[in-house]
Parts: sequence; C-alpha cells; structure tokens
Amino acid sequence: MKYQYRTQGTCSSLIELELDGHIVHNVKFTGGCDGNLQAIPQLVEGMTVEEIEERIGGIRCGYKNTSCGDQLAKACRLALEQNQ
Repeated sequence: MKYQYRTQGTCSSLIELELDGHIVHNVKFTGGCDGNLQAIPQLVEGMTVEEIEERIGGIRCGYKNTSCGDQLAKACRLALEQNQ
C-alpha cells in the first residue's frame, strides 16, 4: 500500500512510503535537510512500523517538538492503522 503523509512542524512537507503488512519500504521525503532525508529512508528500509516507532519516534529537532524521524514514525503508524 502506498501512503502519503503531510508533515507538521518540520522543514519537510511530505512523506511518501509503502507498507507491506508491518514492513516499511521506499520512504521519500519532500523538502527538508537533504543529507538527513537521504539517510533516513536508507536506514529504515525493511524495518517494521514498531521498530521505526521505537528507534526514532519522539526525536526532536532543536527547539521543535518533533523531527522528520518523529513524523515518519507517525506516518507509519497512521498508514498501518488505515491498512487494517
């Protein structure tokens, strides 16, 4: 299942991902810090939603209450819930 998530509170504005059961594939960010947004998709490729939530959910970016990683964890959870 392909899923799009409009981020809130980050420099990136959109996250696209594919979900195969609980497994996350093909994460793509639109906007934000180029290096981080290339690295995050490679690091999470093939991880489960739960692993992503555990590892990067809740991470903050500077003074912000969220981060691109945190937004990805939220996007994965919403995609999983919509898929069930």
